[in-house]
Amino acid sequence: MFKNVIVKTPGESYVNGLTTSDLGKPDYEKLLEQHKAYVEALKKCGVEVTHLPASEEFPDSTFVEDTAVLTSEFAVVSNPGAHSRNGEIKEMEAVLKDFYEKIFYIKAPGTLDGGDVLQADNHFYIGISERTNEEGARQLKEIVESEGYKGTIVPLEKFFHLKTGIAYLGNNLIVAAGEFLDHPDFEQYDKLTVSAEDEYSANCIRVNDYVIIPKGYEETKRKMNEAGYKTIELEMSEFQKQDGGLSCLSLRF
Repeated sequence: MFKNVIVKTPGESYVNGLTTSDLGKPDYEKLLEQHKAYVEALKKCGVEVTHLPASEEFPDSTFVEDTAVLTSEFAVVSNPGAHSRNGEIKEMEAVLKDFYEKIFYIKAPGTLDGGDVLQADNHFYIGISERTNEEGARQLKEIVESEGYKGTIVPLEKFFHLKTGIAYLGNNLIVAAGEFLDHPDFEQYDKLTVSAEDEYSANCIRVNDYVIIPKGYEETKRKMNEAGYKTIELEMSEFQKQDGGLSCLSLRF
């Protein structure tokens, strides 16, 4: 069960942030509406929301997931792989000190984005991507193993972040798309498969009694409902334009 969530309002500079998509420039007013709906959905899931104000100097900082990896016992402050995002961890470190006594750090030359880290019960999967390098992944693996967890490093082939194509819903069930459909590191899990056309919906988050999913992916929604999960659908168009998904917008612990 999650008790706390950290989110951050996107600033006006968000529209000039990093992206690999060709979906057009975000509409800032619509973006704020979508973020507000996201926060309301989290509250419906029964968590306490810590809502940070916008930081115009960091266009991508609404994607707070990349700044840390959190468990119930300890926090790990990351070292984001995009140089323009490194400063985001200073604010997040200060916030996390209100919640944690034990904080670890990913140190250069290691880089790590939280979007490359999937926790499935006591097992952490750490993706190597354009933003997370081998050294950063090794450091996190060493940290979680020192705290009694398992760690597996997963080199990515196509996805931007590990959690772009995979999510864990609990009860040994993962949501998988693309390269993770038949990946040997995840063969022990039951799978809710996502088609290539609906790939974006693989980035979903279970928060207590609900699974929050992007709106417009009826097949994914149907499969989740048939599996016994209650779903909340959210419009995500303006976040998708900047390579963002549902997990990116919060730290849940």
